[in-house]
Amino acid sequence: MKNGFEKLFSFSVDLRLSGYDRADKTPERKVTNMKKTRRIAIMALAICVIMGAWAAAFAKAESEKSAADAGAAFSTSSALGTSSALSSAAAATGTPLFQRSDLFSDRDLEQEADLTDAVTYMVADGQEVRITDAGVYVLTGSARNATVYVEADEKDKVQLVLDGLTITNDDFPAIYVKSADKVFVTTAADSSLAVTGSFAADGDTKTDGVIFSKADLVLNGVGKLTVVSSENGVVSKDDLKITGGTYAVSARVKAMEANDSIRVADGVLQLTAGTDGLHAENGDDDSLGWIYIGGGAITVQAGDDAIHAVAAVQVDDGTLTVTAAEGIEATYVQLNGGVIAIDSWDDGVNAAQKSSAYRATVEINGGDITIAMSAGDTDGVDANGDIIVNGGTIRVTGSGTFDYDGSAQYNGGTIIANGQQIDYIPNQMMGGRGGMGGWGGGFGGRGRG
Repeated sequence: MKNGFEKLFSFSVDLRLSGYDRADKTPERKVTNMKKTRRIAIMALAICVIMGAWAAAFAKAESEKSAADAGAAFSTSSALGTSSALSSAAAATGTPLFQRSDLFSDRDLEQEADLTDAVTYMVADGQEVRITDAGVYVLTGSARNATVYVEADEKDKVQLVLDGLTITNDDFPAIYVKSADKVFVTTAADSSLAVTGSFAADGDTKTDGVIFSKADLVLNGVGKLTVVSSENGVVSKDDLKITGGTYAVSARVKAMEANDSIRVADGVLQLTAGTDGLHAENGDDDSLGWIYIGGGAITVQAGDDAIHAVAAVQVDDGTLTVTAAEGIEATYVQLNGGVIAIDSWDDGVNAAQKSSAYRATVEINGGDITIAMSAGDTDGVDANGDIIVNGGTIRVTGSGTFDYDGSAQYNGGTIIANGQQIDYIPNQMMGGRGGMGGWGGGFGGRGRG
């Protein structure tokens, strides 16, 4: 803009000098030339002022537009959720959300208790067993309406060894952890726990699990634990870890539930639930409520979600076989390994925006994944945000194979949609088999071969 002003001023001066040089040098001509020069100078000055005002207005408008665009981008990002640990580059290279080595202590992973100083309790009908100190406690026997209470110091670790224990209650948990740092429930021999009626409250606390814990809870061991519940099976108000043992849980509502996280390192889980098989949700902090699966064999039959977390689900290894309305649901779903088979009548894998800590994303880096969808308005892999495939083998059958509202990145791996291997991620967003992606296609018809 400055160069334009300089050129305009130079042009006006040139006109003035040129006119004066060519003119007669008589006084009358000099006056005439001076009047002409003055008019040209005034016109040039006016033009400069007008152009300067226009340039200032244009710059201000552009600045306001840039600020508005930046604000809109920030608002969109905030609405979708972000995480500093989950940049696009990190997702594209398969950076794990959680590291297994950070999730389990050495004692968590031990499957047999040190019984050197253990105390043994044999349960009886109507009995209350109250444990108030750290230590190892062996529980055995058979009883009705008996409860094992743990009321230890918040720094204490308590280990309950179930050695052929059977408890059947009408309306209250069989094991109730009121306070402790961490409680281990270790199966030494096959045991069973059940609640058959409506759960009774404990003051302001709504007890709703056969095993109900207000502290961190670890399930491990070498035996089998059978849990039957009229509501929830196993509930932890902090973290729930499963590192070994076999668990057959049948619950009218949720099979296993935790507030902060569910972490599975190993073991056999056979879960039947009216709603969710594994459920993690923290009502106060939506960055919590996540599930990690790093091994084991998990079978779930659920009326709603087989695996449900508000924040994130990460699968690194193990075998996961589920039949449910939705197979895996979280804000961020990361599949890094393992063998996963999902039979679903809603969405197979669903990234729904439930947490402000993450952007809704399905990220697949590895594993052998098979998703079979029922007919109708269903999606094999559905994301309210993005889908990223870096590796693994994904087989999806159904009227809708992939559906996403954001973007899709296909960086590697094998995708087989309705028996046909494809080299891209289709989009079912426009709906129907004839829309985008039902058969890997475009806006109608069956799409690319």
